[in-house]
Amino acid sequence: MAKRETPVVEIETAEQTDARLRTGGAPKGAPTPTRREQEAARKRPLVPSDRKEAARQAKTQTAVSRERARVGMAAGEEKYLLARDKGVQKRFIRDYVDARFSIGEVIIPVMFGVILLTLVPNQQIQTYLMLVLYAFVLVVVLDLFLMGNRINKRLREKYGTLDRGLRWYGAMRALQLRPMRLPKPQVKRGQFPK
Repeated sequence: MAKRETPVVEIETAEQTDARLRTGGAPKGAPTPTRREQEAARKRPLVPSDRKEAARQAKTQTAVSRERARVGMAAGEEKYLLARDKGVQKRFIRDYVDARFSIGEVIIPVMFGVILLTLVPNQQIQTYLMLVLYAFVLVVVLDLFLMGNRINKRLREKYGTLDRGLRWYGAMRALQLRPMRLPKPQVKRGQFPK
């Protein structure tokens, strides 16, 4: 059985496609292309002739779009945010939490310090450290509870109804160190949302 010769189809680049679509296919005064001609012009092979080059292009295109999404998310652009961060109420909470100092922000450094100080072989010091740590955690929980109440009150005044999980969202953001928050803080300390 003889091999069939596959017709060579020229691959149209994205620029050529854009130029063709901008001009509307045929120039003015020329006859409108037939359906067969239009379909042939749009035809592209399923498998590119140079697979390595196609894979390289796809990889760089993916890297560029991923970087754009990362920068957009850090900047707080709604289009690039994760589902958990989208919405006007979540933006309000982010701005409110970022505008205030939360005691929970320093919980990670305090825990690290306590872990280091528990290496001191004195049992009395370790006991006091544990008591101080428990008291600190209680103060953090109380601060988060009061902050959640204030946020819910302001959100009810501004929007009427509340989405689910807003208090938890604010608490988790308040427990993070300010430089490590994503999306990055958009307001300075003291600039509470209106």
